Amino acid sequence: MNKRKKRTASTTKPQAAEDRPATLKDLLGADTIAKLKAQAEDLKAEEVRQAAIKRQQEEEVRQAERKRQENDFAYLLANSSSDWRKFK
Repeated sequence: MNKRKKRTASTTKPQAAEDRPATLKDLLGADTIAKLKAQAEDLKAEEVRQAAIKRQQEEEVRQAERKRQENDFAYLLANSSSDWRKFK
C-alpha cells in the first residue's frame, strides 16, 4: 500500500568546487581575511574587557550600598534578628 520513493545517489552528492558560486572568502585575498579575523578577535577582547569593567563597577556600587546600610541604624534595626536569646 505504501510506496516509498527511493533516493538516488546523484541527488545527495555534494557539488564540485567548480559548480558552486564564488563566495566572499574565495574573492578576498588571504591577507584581507587575516586582517578581518584579527579585527574580530580584537573586538571580542574589547567586549570581554568592557564586561569585566562593568562587573567591577557594579560590585563597587553594591559594596558602597552595603557599607552605607551598615551605618544606618534604622536599616540594621529592621533587618536584625529578633531572637535575642542567642546573644546571651
